[in-house]
Amino acid sequence: MSDEPQILPPLPPAPESPRVFLVVVDDTQEMQLALYYACLRARRTGGRVALLEVLEPGEFQHWMSVGDLMREEARQEAERHLQRLAGQVNELLGAYPILYLREGNRRDELLDLIDEDHSISILILGANTSGGGPGPLVSALTGKFLSNLRIPLTLVPDNLSEEQLASIA
Repeated sequence: MSDEPQILPPLPPAPESPRVFLVVVDDTQEMQLALYYACLRARRTGGRVALLEVLEPGEFQHWMSVGDLMREEARQEAERHLQRLAGQVNELLGAYPILYLREGNRRDELLDLIDEDHSISILILGANTSGGGPGPLVSALTGKFLSNLRIPLTLVPDNLSEEQLASIA
């Protein structure tokens, strides 16, 4: 046994529950790459993928009955979108993801979910690398809301190929 001091404390035992990789879904190409990366990481680590879709309520501020109809149609479309993505995850991972559908501000709902569900281990977001910036959610979470995260954040730039992602996953 060496008398040299340890630089780092020993690692705690591996958790018994699988690591959960959360992806916030939308219709962007960068989200598709983030989802692909999350599936690769989950497959290689024995983890799971979770998908969060958030309906922004500002879209439904019309007359009450019209707003209710629009909200219901948007919810049905969001459910179909989540089911399509769940099928993609199942094809890549061999398991269906955990699905979350919420209504509210995307950033706030995401932070609330992470605080509520302690099985979520890592947040994976796609980042736009074109001149438009990385996106409002990435900007918020890497800016003043970074201190609100209790888990690591992985950003997947949209200029990486699937082959490049596979080599680093």
